[in-house]
Amino acid sequence: MNVGEREDKKMALKSDDKDEERGLIRLTVWRKSLMFSCKGFTVIDSKGNLVYRVDNYMEGHKEEVILMDAAGYTILTMRRKRLSMPDSWLVFEGEVVEEEEEEDFTSGWPKNKKKKEKKKKKKRPFCYVRKHVNLVPNSKSKVLAHVLYEPSCKDRLSYVIEGSYERRSCKVVEKSRSKVVAEMKRKDDMIKGISLWEDVFLLMVIDPNFHPAFAMAFVLLLDQMFS
Repeated sequence: MNVGEREDKKMALKSDDKDEERGLIRLTVWRKSLMFSCKGFTVIDSKGNLVYRVDNYMEGHKEEVILMDAAGYTILTMRRKRLSMPDSWLVFEGEVVEEEEEEDFTSGWPKNKKKKEKKKKKKRPFCYVRKHVNLVPNSKSKVLAHVLYEPSCKDRLSYVIEGSYERRSCKVVEKSRSKVVAEMKRKDDMIKGISLWEDVFLLMVIDPNFHPAFAMAFVLLLDQMFS
């Protein structure tokens, strides 16, 4: 996936004039699904338009998280890497379809199965995100996670995520340039005297070459790792 690609209609965003001039995209992330009885996320842009959504029908930690656009089309699929220590996730572009099987009746019993002759090529993840583990006691490190690309990817940029997800204060830093490309901040809104900063926060994409869907994927994985 080309993180700099913004011409895809599914991922097109609208920003106010000042933000556009600076190449800044400002999103409001609501830690709540618009679907009844679902857990998830709702993301709107600076003009109040729905941009991204996540609808989870199951409680607790997930093995798969899907980021969709406003129309419900899958943009990114994130899957927990099996038997991984520390917690690691594979990130795929678009929808991931399982390989289909068909019953082989030539052996006399349906339990013998074979792969279909015409099957889709197994999709490879374009990157994976690994939770940081502090090996030094009382370390002051603020690193939360590392983003690494698969060797097959042409663009092997890597990122580190720093800060505190609990405080909703995180930065995505491109390691090669030590440059902040996206940032999560508290949104100190109050409704009837109740602070909403844990459930409503800002996600700002600072680098115009960094795709906001990629930044939102990091938010979802931090939520899985640290909630």
